[in-house]
Amino acid sequence: MELLSPAGNVEKLYYAYAYGADAAYIGLKNFSLRVKADNFYDDEYERVCELKNQFFQKKLYCALNIAFHNSDIESFKNALDYFKRYPIDAFIVQDLGIVSILQKEFPNAALHLSTQASCINSEAVKFYKQLGFSRIVLGREASLEEIRQIKDAVPDMELEAFCHGAMCIAYSGRCLMSAYLTGRSAQSGSCAHTCRWNFNIAIDAQQLAEPMAQSQHMQLPPLSEAQAKQLAESGVLTLEEEKRRGEYFPIFEGDRFTAVLSSKDIKMIHHLSDMKAAGLDAIKIEGRMKSVYYVALVTRAYRKALDALEEKITVEEASPFIAELENVPHRETTTGFYYNHDEADKTASGTSKSPYLLAAAVGKELDNNEQMTLFETGTRTVHEFSDELDTLCKEARKARERDLKNHPEKIPVAAQKKAHWHMYACTPLNKFDIAQTLEVIAPNEPLKIIKSGEWQLVNSETGVLREWAFDSHPCVLYVSQTIASGALIRVLDND
Repeated sequence: MELLSPAGNVEKLYYAYAYGADAAYIGLKNFSLRVKADNFYDDEYERVCELKNQFFQKKLYCALNIAFHNSDIESFKNALDYFKRYPIDAFIVQDLGIVSILQKEFPNAALHLSTQASCINSEAVKFYKQLGFSRIVLGREASLEEIRQIKDAVPDMELEAFCHGAMCIAYSGRCLMSAYLTGRSAQSGSCAHTCRWNFNIAIDAQQLAEPMAQSQHMQLPPLSEAQAKQLAESGVLTLEEEKRRGEYFPIFEGDRFTAVLSSKDIKMIHHLSDMKAAGLDAIKIEGRMKSVYYVALVTRAYRKALDALEEKITVEEASPFIAELENVPHRETTTGFYYNHDEADKTASGTSKSPYLLAAAVGKELDNNEQMTLFETGTRTVHEFSDELDTLCKEARKARERDLKNHPEKIPVAAQKKAHWHMYACTPLNKFDIAQTLEVIAPNEPLKIIKSGEWQLVNSETGVLREWAFDSHPCVLYVSQTIASGALIRVLDND
């Protein structure tokens, strides 16, 4: 099975490829259902082309999955020359109005039907095949048994389904709740994720007879299961969002559908053999708005699980990578509709959390000449600092020395060459300091621990040691261990 990972920007595209995805899907500005993702625009196609050359066996899919208004189609036509600069292997679409344009303007790109089209039966698959689609991203309501039936009926159609990530409490994500509450349409890429807000349950008193109608927030006695079911189906329950007091939205639970609240995250990593047996050709990770950390670790976990399924590595070798999914921000998990709808009906609340903070991205290792230049720069910086002190008058120097005594961290210390240590370009992403233990995440290596004292931060411009680093602080990582290309550094999140 093909592993398809999300890429909300160029940086995430690199990590999707580097950490094991066979393909990645991106969105282009204004035409993707994830407007708040960075998406791709301006001259980023140049970097995308570079990555496609670097990872020449990987594929790139473009999500054009909004519902197009007339004005959107005109805008798309006006931007065709720009879109043609991207090395796109396939377009993911839901709106049939864009199909003929894509077939004409991008004859070498495949057409994949978006999950937004809610395709969950073999007759629909046959219809889309006639229109020129080569792959169906099935609606998330399809069970594994239904997928098997579809594959048997249309064996030459590629089938793709989601294996990991957030799901909407809506039919294949076609939700109007955000547009209703905020004016931000999910179908135009601006979903406000209203299903994950904090709601209180209230009772619509106008629908209740006296004396029950005395209070909308009445305290109900304990209910039996039958009484609770009767209440849920009565239509008297409402939701009130905590920041929209006085606005009530009805809740009604009927046969085979459930409450309008946040769904659990789907997680199928322990059921990939069943997905393969059902006839799926590709599995997809949700998350173009998720972090680099999420993209890298989730992609790596599923890569290793697939490799174990295909007997390229052992289950024991894959196990530590799969276990790392627990350290990625996530809600409670479910198998969705794949086995039965009861599992999908279970909702979740609260935010997704991780015990870790992504500290930095590690770049290339500096060669001996680059290291020596940095050491020499550090020595020069220290001499210049000392020379500057010597130029001060007596009173100014005493004042400066008092300040330095109280703040010794202001005194520059040149980095010194250490035997068998390695130096790497480093891009800080959050604040971290030299008292912390670093945990190194690499595409194909188990977790590596580097304790305080076994690593240093060096200012890449001045060559002097740093106590800490933060986003936009130029530095290199000087460390006692080797670090693999494409590695990420995480630290425990003390907050």
